[in-house]
Amino acid sequence: AKKYIEKGEIKDDEGNSLGKGTDVHKAAVVGDTVGDPLKDTSGPALNILMKLMAIISLVFADYFMQINDGHGVFDIDGHGATDFSTAGSS
Repeated sequence: AKKYIEKGEIKDDEGNSLGKGTDVHKAAVVGDTVGDPLKDTSGPALNILMKLMAIISLVFADYFMQINDGHGVFDIDGHGATDFSTAGSS
């Protein structure tokens, strides 16, 4: 966004370019300054989390599909006998 603003692509209501020195540019500089370290630290952490979730889903996929007579945990085919509408009623 900072480079986009510096090129003069952002205009105000009257058509004036909002480039360097404006409040819009100052906000973009702050966002860029704050965002870069967060991007550099959270990216690798999220990468590990995504890999872990993928492995867990592959390892347990067969187990989850064997539940409910082969229709899975959430009865994805609609053939199971799971009826949550009467749960808890006496």
